[in-house]
Amino acid sequence: MRRSLPLLLLFAALAPSLTASGQTATERSMERQGMVKIADVDSTILVSLMYARPDNFTGHILYTDLHTAYLHPRAARALHRAQRILRSIRPDLTLKVYDAARPMSVQAVMWKAVEGTSKDIYVSNPAHGGGLHNYGLAVDITLADRHGDSIPMGTRIDNMTRLAHIDRESELLKQGRLTAEAVRNRRLLRRVMREAGFRALPSEWWHFNLVSRAVARKYYKLIK
Repeated sequence: MRRSLPLLLLFAALAPSLTASGQTATERSMERQGMVKIADVDSTILVSLMYARPDNFTGHILYTDLHTAYLHPRAARALHRAQRILRSIRPDLTLKVYDAARPMSVQAVMWKAVEGTSKDIYVSNPAHGGGLHNYGLAVDITLADRHGDSIPMGTRIDNMTRLAHIDRESELLKQGRLTAEAVRNRRLLRRVMREAGFRALPSEWWHFNLVSRAVARKYYKLIK
């Protein structure tokens, strides 16, 4: 996909800037805005931020100065509950976070990458207030084995096709486009996340919101 000059300038604006404490400017900003590190709430939850690597749908590193996952404290506590529920059912598995709280500046870059394409249904438009990631109330997550390797879910995270939609899993299973193992794993993930208070997103098996967008806009603050 060809990148426009404005998009490249947005990437440049996200250049890393370390502070005297060893934290980056973005990490300090997250904490000033009330976000907490997932690792401080539950160190057993694995974190592998996909936007800190170029192997995401944009093909670029978006988190140039964000190296750990943050969430709103309420969401972090709920995620801790989900991990406890999972370990009680499957002690051989663990939650693995691929994205959590996301600054609106990064949301703008993501939107520019899909604006005007068929993929724009998968990215929240900043002009409309962004999404739950921008409040620290959403998480992109999967299940991993005792070695930290993600288990089969049918697609990679960030897959912008119908294969990622949870409302078509039975149909896709019958068609042989999803395996029974992948569907079982997705359902296990949804079970533990829902029991912990999260809501699944129909178009992305990995995405879970803690509250509705209306509730977030009324009671919570956007991450700048």
